Amino acid sequence: MSWDPIWEKIYSERSWGKYPATDVVRFIARNFYFSENRKQVKLLDMGCGTGPQLWFMAREGFHVTGVDGSKTAVRIANERLDAEVPGWNGEVVEGDVVSLAYENEYFDAVLDIGVTPTTSFEVAQRIFSEASRVLKVGGLLYSRCLAKGCWGDDTGEEVAKNTYLVSEGPMVNQGAIRFTDKSEIQSLLPSDLELISIEVMSYGMEDKPVKQWMITAKKLGN
Repeated sequence: MSWDPIWEKIYSERSWGKYPATDVVRFIARNFYFSENRKQVKLLDMGCGTGPQLWFMAREGFHVTGVDGSKTAVRIANERLDAEVPGWNGEVVEGDVVSLAYENEYFDAVLDIGVTPTTSFEVAQRIFSEASRVLKVGGLLYSRCLAKGCWGDDTGEEVAKNTYLVSEGPMVNQGAIRFTDKSEIQSLLPSDLELISIEVMSYGMEDKPVKQWMITAKKLGN
């Protein structure tokens, strides 16, 4: 199992993530707004949570799929989509992102907005391999992961390399959190995912920044 059950507790006890991230809006707009028939553009959000990215993409007319390990998050996402995006196309299901129930080369893009930082390095590699499997040739992966030097890095109990039960920062009480050095990014991806860009996003206080890598990769052909 790739997800920490603590997230079921989190989603059950408090509201979480209602609106889409601006970097996701930019990624979708940059790569898919030109599509002639958006209903035929299939977008997957791995670890979708309560569905803020799905809500945005469905409102824009795309075919959306969300997978999350939390039954509460899946219920909330489906209820909101049904209520606020009548006639939306796709599905939100409970599942494990290391073993997706979709055929090879099915999706035009796969999103990882904070899933892999909650897993070990090895599990993250498996998740990215599975993302590549379900991506069409030429399809895009967009992943956001916490960077070394982010607030919370090297605090609390270290449970694996660069992975902590952090004692400070916004990730406190969210299970084990892994921080990624830029030099590790390429080794996280399978050989058929070609890195296109690595951008950095940083916000917060100067001495306590929340720093994330924004990774875009493309599925290569045989």
